[in-house]
Amino acid sequence: MASIGWVLLLFLAQLHTLLSTSIAHRADGGNLTHLPVSFLCHPNQAKALLQLKKLSSWRNGTDCCLWEGVGCDPSSGHVTILDLNNRCLSSHGLDPALFSLISLRRLDLSMNDIGGDNIRSAGFERFTFLTHLNLSNSGLYGQIPPSISKLVNLLSLDLSTYNIDYSLGFYGPNYYDYYNYLWESSFDTFVVNLSNLRELYLDSVDLSNSGEEWGTSLAAYVPQLQVLSLADCHLSGPIHKALSRLHSLVVIKLQENFYEPSGRPFPEFFMDFPNLTVLQLSQTDLEGPLPSRPFQSKNLRVLDLSYNMNLSGHVPNFSNASSLETLRLDGTNLVYDIPTPSSNFTSLKELGLKRNLISMDFLSAFGRLESLHQLDLDCFLDNELDHDLDSGSDLGPIFSWIGQHKNLTSLGLFGCNFSGVPPTLLSNFMNLKNLKIQDCNLPRPVLHAVGNLTGLQTLAMDDCTTYGSMPSSIGNLTNLRNLHILSTFSGPMPAAIGGLTNLRNLYIKDVGFSGPMPAAIGELTNLRNLYIEDVGFSGPMPPAIGKLTNLRNMYIEHSGFSGPMPAAIGELTNLVLRVCNFSGSVPSSIVNLTQLTMLDLSFNSLNGEIPPSIFSLPILTHLDLSFNQLSGPIHGHVSPSICNATELDALDLSYNYLNGPIPPCFIENIHLRVLNLRQNRLQRMLPSNITTRCHLQTIDLHGNKIEGRLPRGLSNCTDLEVIDFGSNKIADAFPWLRGLPKLFVLVLRSNQMYGTIGDIVGDTKCEECFPSLQIIDLASNNFSGTLRPQWFKQLKSMMAEFNSSGKTLETLNTLHGEERFYQYSIEIMYKGEDMRFGMTTVTAIDFSKNSLEGTIPETFGSLVSLRPNFEAMTDLESLDLSCNQLSGDIPQELTDLTFLGSLNLSCNHLVGKIPQSRQFSTFDSSSFEGNAGLCGLQLPKFPCGSSPHPPGVAHGHKSSRHIDVVLFLFVGLGFGVGFAAAIVVKWDRFGRCFYCNCKNLAYLITTRR
Repeated sequence: MASIGWVLLLFLAQLHTLLSTSIAHRADGGNLTHLPVSFLCHPNQAKALLQLKKLSSWRNGTDCCLWEGVGCDPSSGHVTILDLNNRCLSSHGLDPALFSLISLRRLDLSMNDIGGDNIRSAGFERFTFLTHLNLSNSGLYGQIPPSISKLVNLLSLDLSTYNIDYSLGFYGPNYYDYYNYLWESSFDTFVVNLSNLRELYLDSVDLSNSGEEWGTSLAAYVPQLQVLSLADCHLSGPIHKALSRLHSLVVIKLQENFYEPSGRPFPEFFMDFPNLTVLQLSQTDLEGPLPSRPFQSKNLRVLDLSYNMNLSGHVPNFSNASSLETLRLDGTNLVYDIPTPSSNFTSLKELGLKRNLISMDFLSAFGRLESLHQLDLDCFLDNELDHDLDSGSDLGPIFSWIGQHKNLTSLGLFGCNFSGVPPTLLSNFMNLKNLKIQDCNLPRPVLHAVGNLTGLQTLAMDDCTTYGSMPSSIGNLTNLRNLHILSTFSGPMPAAIGGLTNLRNLYIKDVGFSGPMPAAIGELTNLRNLYIEDVGFSGPMPPAIGKLTNLRNMYIEHSGFSGPMPAAIGELTNLVLRVCNFSGSVPSSIVNLTQLTMLDLSFNSLNGEIPPSIFSLPILTHLDLSFNQLSGPIHGHVSPSICNATELDALDLSYNYLNGPIPPCFIENIHLRVLNLRQNRLQRMLPSNITTRCHLQTIDLHGNKIEGRLPRGLSNCTDLEVIDFGSNKIADAFPWLRGLPKLFVLVLRSNQMYGTIGDIVGDTKCEECFPSLQIIDLASNNFSGTLRPQWFKQLKSMMAEFNSSGKTLETLNTLHGEERFYQYSIEIMYKGEDMRFGMTTVTAIDFSKNSLEGTIPETFGSLVSLRPNFEAMTDLESLDLSCNQLSGDIPQELTDLTFLGSLNLSCNHLVGKIPQSRQFSTFDSSSFEGNAGLCGLQLPKFPCGSSPHPPGVAHGHKSSRHIDVVLFLFVGLGFGVGFAAAIVVKWDRFGRCFYCNCKNLAYLITTRR
């Protein structure tokens, strides 16, 4: 018995030794080394990780080095690797706790929604050991943080957004929830410290302001670069020869760039790189003859020259094609000589060819492509003289050749005419998994034959001529997972659609379906994403849609449905039923959708009160009930839980008939970022208990009956970008909001505001007053005093030199892959047409219909003196200062505005001689009438030296106390006079553009350069 005890003790000792020396499993399944079990990670780092995201394996009191996605240094216990790729993170920005993990060497937060509204400008510089940073597809917005450019040890940087072809696999809304919208104004400054970089992925980052410097900057500062991926970056200029110094390049991806200036030769120096394996130059406006060297490379695996329409020349024989995996020549003007048959294409997996290359003579040169998986044939004609592929004799042999490739799984046919093609030819495609047919002519027999391709998992039919309704044979495709139909078919949707029992994603847009949606839609019980837009359905939505219990995302817009809304369906995360004709009340069953994050029922005919329970949905981020007929008071119908609803970002109840006071929670809620209660009947005073924890970015209460003073607590909302309290009954002095750093739009028009606007330069309470303001509208109030030149000197965001981004700021709100950009812009009605311009190209000032005093010429003279700051002021196109009480001479400086095409100074008290130089001689008398003391060639009845004008000609509004100051300053936009205006302002990532009528708006429009 004693010996057994000793054996047991020896066993336990050995077990302890094994445990104490074992290494934890790697976080990524084999690449990340963890601490021994006996060595716990630092408690402060575990605490920081739990603030970021609590995954199932992340439990307080356990070793964080064993957690999913976490890797530690085995000697120090510091967290060195954090890989949270596609872990469903959602936050309002990068948590500050992240930047306490200063030992990180690898950080991957891609495919999450962590960006918030503006990416943090500082913090990354703390990661001094970081070598790999991946923030791709993570919902980032704003300029690339300067602190990233200080990471001198970086080897790999990925800030890109990857594009997805939805028609070949519907991915649902999550991808675009993670869309990055980033820009960089100075590429040179960005890369100057990144000399160790080996991989740079900036796909879809806007580099348009970097000019042509991007190539020389890379060559100068990143000499060891191996992967360069700058697809869709708005690059301009030539592909600079300086890039030839980057001899280590292995991957070059520059597709979808270089639209200005047009045309550039193929950069043949790329072929000097000995290790180059990937060259993607699709849609880069290449022109001229294509040299033969790309076809002779031994190492090239990917060669994509597609959609360079002016790229010409002959495709030579491929002498070294054994490594080639992708060859795309579709959308080019290349032709071929009769090639020599080759057996070199043993590795070719993807092939894209243009009409000029689609012939059996050319295809036969490839031989049997045993590895071919994807084939795209672009049959579009280059000119009217080309012979169309329109008969069985043309397409028959080609389809037979395609049918020989048994491993082919994806086929794209573009612009092909199937008239006269025997439907039996499609039997060659029985192994296909994905079929995309776009802009093709599909006779009914061919269309029916598509229904026999029972192996299909994805079918996309876009802009095809189909001669009628969807065939019932579509129901034979029982393996179909994705169905994408755009601008194809008419008539009723067949009940056979119910046979697609494995369908996961259904996308229908711009389709002429008529009549009711068939009840058979309820048989698609595996459906997860339903997208219907601009489809002619009519009548109520079938009750059978309630059987779609696996549905997660429903998006229906402009689709003719009427009657009551459907009851709650499945476990929806996004429900959008907008711009339909649903009526009745909002169903209370929506409260059962506990996983709902977005609810948009806008632009319907819903009535009654808002169900109180709707505010109790636990993870709702976006609620839009605007443009309905909802009525009754909000107060008393709002659950107190809204004050604790940490996920709610945007609330839009605008354009309804809601009345009563605004619930304090709506403004005092510390989590809400966008609040739109515009055009209701809300009354009384605004809540005032707004703390420093306020996160509001947009607040729009325009067109209500709000009384009293503005809440002083708004000054705590330092993220505010848009304030619109116009058209209410607010009685207060000029606001104290001038210190808000991000305030972009301030609209207080048509209230009872009073007092002097004041000299903001003399305001010692703020170092920079209104530093970001670009639109200020104080019209139709009771302000008095003078408007001083210092206003324009302080409003630096209206000056070109202080707006360095030079772009229209856009934000993205998408669902099911449908992009919906919301941007700062201005919409102007010019000659009966609405024209929209980006807000960073437009500034607007309206102080009209107040009691302002002083001389407009003096203030305008200050503007002229600021011409070095307003660098495009000399391009002024239209100036209207009519119907005021302006006096004195017309300043000679106005003749410096050399682009001035329209001038109106009529109905004032101006005197003296009208300037004659430059374009002033082109203005007629209507520009100067109604000024008793003016004379000159433009007024032939009153030449200089004649008798004074009769008193009756004097200004007709002399007795009016209100001075209507109307200033139209257009910069290089080619405008005339006489237009109405409306402002369109951005509404955050979750918002929708809203409109503010701004009559008599005084515009100061400058060009951002």
